[in-house]
Amino acid sequence: MGAIMAGRAVVNALPEVRGRLTRHAPLAPLVWFKAGGAAEWLFEPADADDLCDFLAALDPAVPVMPLGLGSNLIVRDGGVPGVVVRLGKPFATATALDDVTLRCGGGASGILVSSTARDAGVAGLEFLRSIPGTVGGFVRMNGGAYGRETADVLVEAEVLLRSGERRTLAAGELGYTYRHSDLPAGAVVIAATFRGQPGAPAAIQAEMDRIAAAREASQPLRSKTGGSTFKNPDGHKAWALVDAAGCRGLRRGDAQVSEKHTNFLLNLGSASSADIEALGEDVRTRVKAASGIELEWEIQRVGNLTDSPRPSGEGVGGGAGVSPSPTSLRGTGPSPQPSPQRGEGA
Repeated sequence: MGAIMAGRAVVNALPEVRGRLTRHAPLAPLVWFKAGGAAEWLFEPADADDLCDFLAALDPAVPVMPLGLGSNLIVRDGGVPGVVVRLGKPFATATALDDVTLRCGGGASGILVSSTARDAGVAGLEFLRSIPGTVGGFVRMNGGAYGRETADVLVEAEVLLRSGERRTLAAGELGYTYRHSDLPAGAVVIAATFRGQPGAPAAIQAEMDRIAAAREASQPLRSKTGGSTFKNPDGHKAWALVDAAGCRGLRRGDAQVSEKHTNFLLNLGSASSADIEALGEDVRTRVKAASGIELEWEIQRVGNLTDSPRPSGEGVGGGAGVSPSPTSLRGTGPSPQPSPQRGEGA
């Protein structure tokens, strides 16, 4: 069902890094719902080697969770134990290799990928413009929109396994199905190669504009939301089932089912993650009663349900490893609408 309960293990030691480690880092500002608890540790690596070395030296019992743009994520109010890995600017790259192929970093947004493809005259990647996530997220989730999905254009992905092992996996090795891959938990997608076909930049831009206009007309883009909430069951549209069950505008506190697109949940102001998740469960219950169909969560729900220690946001960078604070942990070594999009959170 997409829920991840990581437990409450405390990280007693962390490896040295060249990037930035922040203890009790608030995650609400980093996710679209603007709700939820803190990461026990947030790691923003300097580059792929920094992340590889960190994972290899990290206690295997410590859970690791990648975080992208946070567009398909409910971070529960109790926070996320272990280490959350966020790929920043060093991974936000996109380069044309030839007239049909792009190499992109795991932190590149769908807009960056599609725009780079347009400038290089590579068609077929326009749909990535509509996925509000990063390459890492839509490679992991087989993100897609407007009749296409990642599996249609992915050549291969470079991943770091939880052990720190670096592997390149062809698209056929990822076990893609609808909004799912077989990538193991804790694996981080650091790069991917996509293939399209030759196209005229003006025609590519026109298709990107069409997609952007369709999203604007049908989805609550300027709201605090997580994007597409439930997967489309076989032969059905999730939004239609939600609407038929009378859930349009349904509220729980400041959490609301969007009146513009009923497969979107909104944070109208001060909703907690518990409010948002409970509203989703209310919707699932009503849809099951009305249609006999059990909706499956598409949004990932991660972390603990109860409160974690109060976030402090203390952070370090530049190779220091962790904060010098005496309380810090020190490193041990150096209405009918188009079907909505989905990408990561990761």
